[in-house]
Amino acid sequence: MSLRRRLIGAVPDRRVAALDVLAGAAIALGQAPLSAWYLAFPALIWAMARMMRPASVAGSFWAGLLVGAGYFGASLNWIVSPFFIDPWVYGWMAPFAVVLMAFGFGLFWGVANAVACRFVLRPLALAAALGAVELLRGYILTGFPWALVGHMWHGVPVLQTVALWGATGLTVVTLALAALPLIGRWWGAGVAAVALVAGMSFGLWHLGQPEPAPRAASLRLVQPNAEQHLKWNPDQARILFQRQLDLTRDGSPADMTIWPETAVPYLLEFSPEVAPIITAASGGNKVAIGIQRVEGDRGWNSLRVLEGEGALTATYDKFHLVPFGEYMPMGDLLQEWFGIGAFAAQVGNGYSAGTGPQVLDLGPELGSVLPLICYEAVFPQIPRGASVRPDWMLQITNDAWFGTLTGPFQHFEQARMRAIEQGLPLIRVANTGVTAVIDARGRVVQALPFGTAGYLDVPSVPGALGVTPYAVWGEGPAIVAILMLFGLSGWRRRPGVA
Repeated sequence: MSLRRRLIGAVPDRRVAALDVLAGAAIALGQAPLSAWYLAFPALIWAMARMMRPASVAGSFWAGLLVGAGYFGASLNWIVSPFFIDPWVYGWMAPFAVVLMAFGFGLFWGVANAVACRFVLRPLALAAALGAVELLRGYILTGFPWALVGHMWHGVPVLQTVALWGATGLTVVTLALAALPLIGRWWGAGVAAVALVAGMSFGLWHLGQPEPAPRAASLRLVQPNAEQHLKWNPDQARILFQRQLDLTRDGSPADMTIWPETAVPYLLEFSPEVAPIITAASGGNKVAIGIQRVEGDRGWNSLRVLEGEGALTATYDKFHLVPFGEYMPMGDLLQEWFGIGAFAAQVGNGYSAGTGPQVLDLGPELGSVLPLICYEAVFPQIPRGASVRPDWMLQITNDAWFGTLTGPFQHFEQARMRAIEQGLPLIRVANTGVTAVIDARGRVVQALPFGTAGYLDVPSVPGALGVTPYAVWGEGPAIVAILMLFGLSGWRRRPGVA
């Protein structure tokens, strides 16, 4: 029988399919802003049990696909928000986007479940296979490691273990612990509970260690709270620019003031008078601004540092761009035939990519910083790819694209994970929020309320910890764990499996 016929013949009925989707959606309760791990972890066990119900490869594929679609559809519901910034142009795409994304990422889980059904200890094999595809999801087609299963531990001390094995490693361990009750109901649940207590204990110990000395440099974080649909309106752009100038000059100037992603609605190349206006507001002290820059017919989404009388002292160009948001695959054809361009790009039909991670030297007081622009903070491999270890990390972002319910808070929690993984403090400056100071253990030291205009004065930058195991080994521990789980699962070709 052909693969196509086997797949069609294994399509579940509507009741079974609905329960599979519901089980997957329940896992999403662990994602921010709910972060209800105590509901998400039992839901993960239930979902994995449902995935193992079919004995055939084709049936297993459908079960994994449907559970995955439920999980990603619920977790990534914010994906519709960008389409309603300009609803008359893009609104019709919103339902297609959420369905295609849910089932597109669900395919990863479908394939994983189809592979796992060929093993003797199927629960362990399923944990290994899901861990493997979640790892691959962070790299394939430029990668999208958003809504990993391990993200359910936000706000819980066990999250500190990402300093050892990263977000993917925590995902693999979480899946393995969820598999244990499916192998041995009571003893498996007991082992999983003991492991969770051990993880909590490590996290509490790690959080209780002495704090490193802070860096004696002051910052001002500016949150303008610009609505996305008004951001590029010429009249509103002037109001927004003036708002940020006012927030910068209020009171005593900081050693460096930071504006969020694409905060400046002008181009320095065509409006050279803008830079001196900005630094005049800071008393000549450094100002790091999110701004677009152009050379010829190419444009970049950039962070630039100004000081003195408007002198440009550093530039970083975002290199990990958002597909469809900052550039369009086959963008020229889509623009020519359908008039569809990249949502976020205001220069031409899309941004160009920068050269890669870059550490900027801001002088002896401020030290060295690794900039991350928006989406780059969801990739743990980017901080590891820097040529030297910085003193701190800086994320500027415009999360107005992500709505106000789930997306900005999920993005914020992922940025916190980068701090724990690297043992480095992270300063986050967002247009609408969350603007915050995060220490090297991922704790929020200071924050501005979400959705308000204002500024946050930071008297000193939290200190850095020593190099973490994850910073050294990267995804190595996660890969070893996946291979071990596959090895313990025992491959066999069972008769009658179709």
